[in-house]
Amino acid sequence: MRTEHDLRHHGDAEVRDDGAKLVDLAVNVRADTPPAWLRERIAGSLEGLAAYPDGRAARAAVAARHGLEPGRVLLTAGAAEAFVLLARALKVRRPVVVHPQFTEPEAALRDAGHSVGRVLLREADGFRLDAAAVPEDADLVVIGNPTNPTSVLHPAEAIAALARPGRTLVVDEAFMDAVPGEREALAGRTDVPGLVVLRSLTKTWGLAGLRIGYVLASPELIAELERAQPLWPVSTPALAAAQACVEPAALAEAGHAAHRVAADRAYLVAGLSAFEGAGLRVVTPAEGPFVLVRVPGAAEVRRRLRERGWAVRRGDTFPGLGEDWLRLAVRDRATADGFLAALGAVLG
Repeated sequence: MRTEHDLRHHGDAEVRDDGAKLVDLAVNVRADTPPAWLRERIAGSLEGLAAYPDGRAARAAVAARHGLEPGRVLLTAGAAEAFVLLARALKVRRPVVVHPQFTEPEAALRDAGHSVGRVLLREADGFRLDAAAVPEDADLVVIGNPTNPTSVLHPAEAIAALARPGRTLVVDEAFMDAVPGEREALAGRTDVPGLVVLRSLTKTWGLAGLRIGYVLASPELIAELERAQPLWPVSTPALAAAQACVEPAALAEAGHAAHRVAADRAYLVAGLSAFEGAGLRVVTPAEGPFVLVRVPGAAEVRRRLRERGWAVRRGDTFPGLGEDWLRLAVRDRATADGFLAALGAVLG
């Protein structure tokens, strides 16, 4: 089924081939990751590659991290696999995706033959959730929190209020561990009917090439999704990473990193405010490790930034956004200074 947006365009496309040498503000993976201790844990797992993967210990560790029973956890080859499993396993009549958000859920649903409805949140409302816009008869609702690309953090209770009898409520929390204190998280909740929470270990720990994430849901739904998975879907190194990243020391490190990201984001947003006279606007308050900006002639701005060595994410592939949008990953202050100087040269 054709759509007017390239749902399969993602930030990594900006830094492939001729973009490989650019400074990367297009991909939302924390810089300087994975840390040395995590690389060592992953490398140590290579001695066991002759055996088939056994995910029980990692599954139990993830469950314990969220205060759940292991039967409520499914490990996946990244959060992207989880979207595919949900699209294939769920028998839904009216799935709805709340946009702008990560486009892979809609792409997976369409590939599985579903006709997908869209709820488009409004710029005028700061892209905040409008629960009244979600059709009452929607039996599958997908929303991100904090949302990629808007960096909006919706109140947990506002999302939980979308739950209905007979409805599956999928919350993509891939960036929640980049929010200090993980406030507004629904992971670990068992009191919300039909709740499915997706988490990724890719973003904070720099494991995009390893592919590891997980699903939290009722035991019945987890069993249904597991039946849709191939055998041994998660590799032994990815299982080792999953177990390592939910240990107390790792959670503490991720918490400190979230505070650093928040400070670096505030610094970037303050710097961007200098370009308001050129028509640039930042969606605030931003709560994720990225910010969404609107700037006239964004395509030309993006092209000229590339000429100066900077890669940023185009925004027009997200339903609900147009050609004047760009997404910027949060980096350290020195990188932000370099980017702001380049942006100033482009905007004149």
